[in-house]
Amino acid sequence: MSEHDANARFIRESLTEPDAIARARAHGVELGAAPISVAVGSQIAVLAAATAARSIVEIGTGAGVSGLWLLRGAPQAVLTSIDNEPEHLAAARQSFSDAKVPATRARFITGRAADVLPRMNEDAYDIVLVDADPENVIDYVEHGLRLVRRGGIVLVPRVLAGGRVADPVQRDEITAGYRSLIQETQESSAVLATVSPAGEGLLQLISLAERD
Repeated sequence: MSEHDANARFIRESLTEPDAIARARAHGVELGAAPISVAVGSQIAVLAAATAARSIVEIGTGAGVSGLWLLRGAPQAVLTSIDNEPEHLAAARQSFSDAKVPATRARFITGRAADVLPRMNEDAYDIVLVDADPENVIDYVEHGLRLVRRGGIVLVPRVLAGGRVADPVQRDEITAGYRSLIQETQESSAVLATVSPAGEGLLQLISLAERD
């Protein structure tokens, strides 16, 4: 077993998930919602706590898993969850209720992110999580950077595409898009960017842009 594989296995076996999130995960898997891993969930919870986030947007609900992790780190935040699948939103709403998240802490929007995001206020959020429609990830990140305040964070899980991004032979559109996103954000003066390899990978972008 390689050092990377050993580290990944250790992380998987060491991290624990609260019962409410584990139940949401089980339901999400049944629905085919593909919720984020425990490794990524624990990372976004820490980031939400570190930024003392008060206003969060997630694109893609994961049947409530990602939202519950975010609110675990920032229990006073208000989360806006956008998803084109009514069944996934309904599952997230139920998962939040089961976890006793106050109704005032979450709002759910059914619709295509491409239609919803342009209508949202700029410079108004602390965190935007992008976890939907990988073919549109670059557009969603651009919207996310517009929506977050200076110093706010845009998070993109699954950015390593199951190892395909690291393999130069893989040239499909989604893999190439993730690869370009990582490279371009590393070179951009508008963001501070890093990638965590834990779980399915997590791109983290801090907005440095000054706005008029």
